[in-house]
Amino acid sequence: MNFENTLAFAQEMDQADPLRDIRNEFLFPQQNGKPFIYLCGNSLGLQPKVAREVLEVQLSNWQNLAVEGWFEGDSPWMFYHKELKKLMAPIVGASAAEVCPMNTLTVNLHLLMVSFYKPKAGRYKIIMEAGAFPSDQYAIESQVRFHGYDPKDAIIEVVPREGEYTLRTDDIISIIKENGTEIALVMFGGVNYFTGQWFNMEAITKAGHAAGAVVGFDLAHAAGNVPLKLHDWDIDFACWCSYKYQNSGPGGISGIFVHEKHFSDSTLNRFAGWWGYQEEQRFKMEKGFVPEVGADGWQVSCTQVMPMALYHASLQIFEKAGFIAPLRTKSKTLTSYLFYVINEVNNKLGVEQYKIITPAEEADRGAQVSIIARAEGKKIFDLLVANNVLGDWREPNVIRLSPVPLYNSFEDVFKTGELLLSIGRELL
Repeated sequence: MNFENTLAFAQEMDQADPLRDIRNEFLFPQQNGKPFIYLCGNSLGLQPKVAREVLEVQLSNWQNLAVEGWFEGDSPWMFYHKELKKLMAPIVGASAAEVCPMNTLTVNLHLLMVSFYKPKAGRYKIIMEAGAFPSDQYAIESQVRFHGYDPKDAIIEVVPREGEYTLRTDDIISIIKENGTEIALVMFGGVNYFTGQWFNMEAITKAGHAAGAVVGFDLAHAAGNVPLKLHDWDIDFACWCSYKYQNSGPGGISGIFVHEKHFSDSTLNRFAGWWGYQEEQRFKMEKGFVPEVGADGWQVSCTQVMPMALYHASLQIFEKAGFIAPLRTKSKTLTSYLFYVINEVNNKLGVEQYKIITPAEEADRGAQVSIIARAEGKKIFDLLVANNVLGDWREPNVIRLSPVPLYNSFEDVFKTGELLLSIGRELL
């Protein structure tokens, strides 16, 4: 597509956008009486307009039904998670039986690693990306120590080549092959939070399995952002938060995926709880844990009704939008337009004031563009915010801008470019 760095072009693109009305499903924060251009959906998604309504419904159920709400009403709490499972499945490319909403992200990562990180003499190492989000680093370090190993020995981090910001798939696969006989687990992010790189999850999974390892992913920045085929790619397990691209509210409920090939594996350890017990027999209160078939068998605690209601509200917007395929089509164009606009700004400034570190290839990125300013990055970020453009600052020097196809427009991108140009001229 031949882009133009003009307001007229951006508005023309918005008018032709079949998803343009979905933007009206969300509430935008305001400053000085004006809405923000919100480019921070990779950190916290916007509030759906129906969020307050769905909470009121559940509060009314609590008020009017009290404990009977577990089994009475239009959506009894005991089975409420099943309504979400049907909508979660197409977002991550799985069957409803393979997914479950529960807990929070790092809790789920720990619970899944209890089952799928099974170190033994000679095969105990974990391969992960260098620069993974700290919660992943801490969780993996603690799991390794829990099993009696030294993280410095047991964790192999794949580092970008000198002078590069992102990882090459060939390098990831090469390191998996080199360490194949010692690897128990390959545990990667789906999309790197810092650079926005979308890893080749299918290739990584094939390489991990060929080496005899289990393969799992943290999809915090991938679920709801990029098209996933967790079942078809033969991924063993995954987990994600739902409050970024899936707009479930701060600290919103997490989701898990367990491939159906593991459903009948009785050798898998798990930290069990009553809610994961076989559903039809749960209220017999018998000793001896018998897990429910599927991902539901990894549940520990009871349904978190209020967080699930918020997640459900957003999932219904995804359904209205046609799930991931049409969103991905818009996302690729929207993010490419942001690339183009930033490069145009640099050309007008006559210097690379804003260096893009997100992969240039559409297939290698999601709805995120990470930039490093030539100088005074934090000041630039603060000036963006002061002028009603809200992105995300990440130490030591990165501004993340995330044009989310559900609610961002081409005009948002154009106006952000105009502001970057104005700020750049002010600082040069």
